[in-house]
Amino acid sequence: MIRVALAAVMALICALPARAIEITEVTSPGGITAWLVEAHDIPFTALEIHFRGGASLDAPGKRGAINLMTATLEEGAGTMDSQGFAEATEALAAQFSFDVGDDSLNISARMLTENRDKAVDLLREALINPHFDQASLDRVRGQVQSIIASDAQDPNAIAGQKFRALAFGDHPYGSSLNGTADSVKALTREDMFDAKARVMARDRLVVSAVGDITADELGALLDRLLGDLPATGAPMPPRAELHLTGGTTVVDYDTPQSVVIFGQPGLAMDDPDFFAAYVLNQILGEGGFSSRLMAEVREKRGLTYGIYTYLVTRDLAETWQGSFASANEKVAEAIEVTRAEWARAAKGEVTDTELSEAKTYLTGAYPLRFDGNDQIAAILAGMQLNHMPIDYINTRNAQVEAVTREDVARVAKRLLDADALRFVVVGRPVGVKGDAL
Repeated sequence: MIRVALAAVMALICALPARAIEITEVTSPGGITAWLVEAHDIPFTALEIHFRGGASLDAPGKRGAINLMTATLEEGAGTMDSQGFAEATEALAAQFSFDVGDDSLNISARMLTENRDKAVDLLREALINPHFDQASLDRVRGQVQSIIASDAQDPNAIAGQKFRALAFGDHPYGSSLNGTADSVKALTREDMFDAKARVMARDRLVVSAVGDITADELGALLDRLLGDLPATGAPMPPRAELHLTGGTTVVDYDTPQSVVIFGQPGLAMDDPDFFAAYVLNQILGEGGFSSRLMAEVREKRGLTYGIYTYLVTRDLAETWQGSFASANEKVAEAIEVTRAEWARAAKGEVTDTELSEAKTYLTGAYPLRFDGNDQIAAILAGMQLNHMPIDYINTRNAQVEAVTREDVARVAKRLLDADALRFVVVGRPVGVKGDAL
């Protein structure tokens, strides 16, 4: 099961093509809306179907149910068993993928125009009439259990989970969407049907299509594919209360190199200061070897091979995070330098060169990576999930270019707080003492 990291989603959303793309909002006869980009140069359509809420809609005591259900959707549907469904998909030269994250359940479909009707009918069976037969459920459960066991031995996974638990507590964000070994073991076939009903409903649909399809054709497709889903799902979770405080948490793990995740409160994508923060983050830690943290922590002192920061904008919480790994005897100094650099950035002083280079990279390099129906469809879905206007794809670069040094100074002084940084260290760092929490 492929996990879409929140940083990758942000890259898709924020890295948009420089060329103008004409997006049409389509409403089906049954009332389902979608964003469409017509491209009739090749007989191929990319379709993205997302359901808001994702794994955060797990029922109490059923953590991991929506993840397990998502992974089992294509394991037999309608009159076909798992092998039959796979063979039918291959015969149509179609591609379907099913994935879930904290905030959305995502279905990607790729189909040739000549086979589109049959591919849609096949996908509909998986969405409306999945089997969830016990043999397939147990087999996929075993795969999930293997992931859980592997994560328990992975310092990066341990650090991420500890940081989430500290940040979000009992909110769904505070635990792994995979669930625990015990919670996944207890899930039943009936839980799969319940999990599906909780998240796969029309009231939380986000749909985008790019390719060889017209608005009228897409409208009919939407009703046929999605019209029989339940009208409503489970109530959405509340916003997450952020429990982060400054300090250091050490998780003992026998390894010569410690993994470090650090973070503080962030800001939402609809915040007026978001683009200023986005540019500042590029300067501070996202810009690879040109970033301040990379220069100070790696280049000048050799304390790590790489250090990065990122804005994490979940639907129900926002953080500003970073990460690095360092030899146990160097971790203490790396943390000290990181905190000092964070404090320096909080003063809001950036040079014209830093600002220009950051904006040039953000407006120029990223768009080159996204050229194709698949990528554009994913971008459109991400835009809708983040409540962006339909013209955002063509105005985003101008908003980056408009960021001034004064904007960066304002957001830095408003948000960055070195004393609020929480460091989570997994390893046996020399000279680093964890707080008593």
